[in-house]
Amino acid sequence: MDLSQKILVGVLAAFLLIALIRVFQAPLRLALKLLVNTLLGFLALWAVNLTAGVTGITLGLNLWNALVIGVLGLPGFVLLLLTQWVL
Repeated sequence: MDLSQKILVGVLAAFLLIALIRVFQAPLRLALKLLVNTLLGFLALWAVNLTAGVTGITLGLNLWNALVIGVLGLPGFVLLLLTQWVL
């Protein structure tokens, strides 16, 4: 494989990568947003568990709770608190 063929393969690979990024841009953005919100949900749950001795409010620090908070935001956090209070 000579140099011109390597350059051609590199250019084609770059175009393919750009095309794939453009096709999957919206789903990747949604997945990234869900991941960031889930991490923020973990931080919120950690903060609640950190202050559990003072407030008496505890929520489990698990992926399910973090996903509920990540998808629903503050209403999800309130929903989890109400669910824990009722049950």
